[in-house]
Amino acid sequence: MSVAETLRIHHFEPFSYSNGPGKRAVLWLQGCTLNCPGCFNPQTHSPTGGASVQLSGLLSRIFRISPSIEGITISGGEPLQQLRPLLRFLAEIRQKTHLSVILFTGFTPEEINTFPASNKLSELIDVLIAGRYDKSHPSENLWIGSSNKTIHFFSSRYSMADLLHVPTGEIIIEQSGELLFSGIDPLIFR
Repeated sequence: MSVAETLRIHHFEPFSYSNGPGKRAVLWLQGCTLNCPGCFNPQTHSPTGGASVQLSGLLSRIFRISPSIEGITISGGEPLQQLRPLLRFLAEIRQKTHLSVILFTGFTPEEINTFPASNKLSELIDVLIAGRYDKSHPSENLWIGSSNKTIHFFSSRYSMADLLHVPTGEIIIEQSGELLFSGIDPLIFR
């Protein structure tokens, strides 16, 4: 199996309200070398953590739930450190669903522009939230993380007003009975 056919994921959540506008699936990718101080997802940093998942299986899960969700949010870890399979995954989402796509990355737009095939990214996502997390710069829009991050709209699907109404956190009861805390500082509801 080639690298382009798999993504290393930390967790897939089929239904969330605190990771973008509306009811969304969330895909947290595994692996990040940026190591932003104060990162609230340090468990996603190890490149050997999580699970290697075939794109076909992941896409099948999303296609099955697509009538019930507005979009998918991709976070991490660092999604762009798996750029080649991520672009393939996003192309399938764009071609075969109505879903919106929001992507969180710790890379700045200037850094992204140096990546091979990065120009395809803007065609495959609706919103890019870019830049390192900096806990010393809290954001008024708390689900975004820190105020130094920049927000880029690549379609007219969402506006800043839509992003301002996203809940900052939620508690999800998994089918296994486990509790999942999702969002920015999900235990500190403001």
